[in-house]
Amino acid sequence: MHALTLASFLFFTGLVAFVTWRITRRDDHASTNGLFLAGRSLTFPLIAGSLLMTNLSTEQMVGLNGAAFADGLSVMAWEVVAVIALVLLALFFLPRFLKSGIATVPQLLEIRFDKGTQRIANVIFLLAYAVILLPIILYSGAMGLQGMLDLHGLTGIESDTTLLWLTVWLVGLIGAVYALFGGLRTVAVSDTLNGIGLLIGGFVIVYFGLQTVSDGNGVLAGWEILKESQPERLNSMGREDQQVPFATLFTGVFLINVFYWTTNQQIIQRTFAAKNLAEGQKGVLLTGLFKLLGPLYLVLPGIIAYQLYADQGVQADEAYGHLVFNVLPPYLSGFFAAVMVGAILSSFNSALNSTTTLFSLGFYKGVLNKDASEEQVVRASKTFGWIMALIAMTIAPLLAGQDSLFGYLQKMNAIYFIPLLAVVLVGLLTKRVPAMAAKISLVGGCLLIFAGYFIPPFNQLPQVMHEFHFVASVFVLLVVAMLVIGKLRPRAEAWIQEDSGAVDLTPWKGAVPAGIALVVLVIAIYAAFA
Repeated sequence: MHALTLASFLFFTGLVAFVTWRITRRDDHASTNGLFLAGRSLTFPLIAGSLLMTNLSTEQMVGLNGAAFADGLSVMAWEVVAVIALVLLALFFLPRFLKSGIATVPQLLEIRFDKGTQRIANVIFLLAYAVILLPIILYSGAMGLQGMLDLHGLTGIESDTTLLWLTVWLVGLIGAVYALFGGLRTVAVSDTLNGIGLLIGGFVIVYFGLQTVSDGNGVLAGWEILKESQPERLNSMGREDQQVPFATLFTGVFLINVFYWTTNQQIIQRTFAAKNLAEGQKGVLLTGLFKLLGPLYLVLPGIIAYQLYADQGVQADEAYGHLVFNVLPPYLSGFFAAVMVGAILSSFNSALNSTTTLFSLGFYKGVLNKDASEEQVVRASKTFGWIMALIAMTIAPLLAGQDSLFGYLQKMNAIYFIPLLAVVLVGLLTKRVPAMAAKISLVGGCLLIFAGYFIPPFNQLPQVMHEFHFVASVFVLLVVAMLVIGKLRPRAEAWIQEDSGAVDLTPWKGAVPAGIALVVLVIAIYAAFA
């Protein structure tokens, strides 16, 4: 069984690597435009595939199914509310981003405010990616693989700690090679290939899981058993004692989703590389359509795992790997583990590519060596990328022991998501708010949320009002503060966004109807399971 699982795993992993190399081997990896923006050549299937796979890593598969194991269907908010954020990206944010011809979000803040604002935003992104994002991707990936491939049995290593360190470093090194030598188009192509496999694999797990629930009597019978045995866990409306109470969908959960899908460098960098606005909008809205299917393979398996293993002492973040290992045939568990490695690599190398982009264009070219040649910038980006990868691989194993990986991720993300979103939104929607207001909000916002989580007595606030309401309150406070500063100390001249001419800005004719249809479907899904 182990040999067949390992053989199929190696075959599918090698196949994706080979096909990606064949497609991208003649790409431009020597210039910053080629390395960071794929030569602005991405069409909508690659954009959708890459957006989906950058998002769909093991912190989603393992973490969100773990959250569903604990709380049931209400955690689908992280998938379904994301669709509204994607509609906002397609119709409001993306036309403005492409108009400025930017490669990074901090570059937009430089255009709107000043260099100082751009540098502060760069530092925030780089710190957050090094300490929060990259380590969580590696840790969750290692935990998922241990469960799916029974790595203890395969390697003969009995120590959990030793195996965790080895898995993290192996995945990290492979991901770094992909990101630092391939560039954004290599990432996008491998993402799309793995995305197809992940969607197939995700639904296959639901099929075998429901078959197991019904003792082989069919998928529909398994679904009926779930509905009868745990109806309270199939409620889309989260209770106050759960991770995502229903009221938070309109405050912190909504804002975190909006930042993640509209302003998070790791995610939206592939939309900056769109061939034109129409291709970008199609890719973003197609991603929204796929996200509506998210609860089927990112939430339902957690509920199935609860049905099967709740009485066996399985921990929430072990549930998904346990389900995959037990319900899939050996030849398919190897295939799915390969796809999962692809998902881990996808998120890791996308985050690493974005990190090197932020450093190279924001600090190396902008501060350290303003006269740097293209060759020097690319070389500096790869050196910095290896340093960031090594830091992440060192921090990742230290995350062991979190109660809920997904809950921890969202909590830590809010520290920098909320201030950056507030500044970008105010920057795009106003003309006179000055750079000073943006700087105060970026630094003050991060410090406020950090204090609210970790420093007494401020850490009583999130407990009194729920942490998602707390971060939404900070968001409102930051926006109001910036508007007040804009009234008292306005810019000397109103800001006018100029067209850089980087891409054709003709919108897709179907963008607005498609966006409306997606929002209606979101409401329908919530109503159906209320």
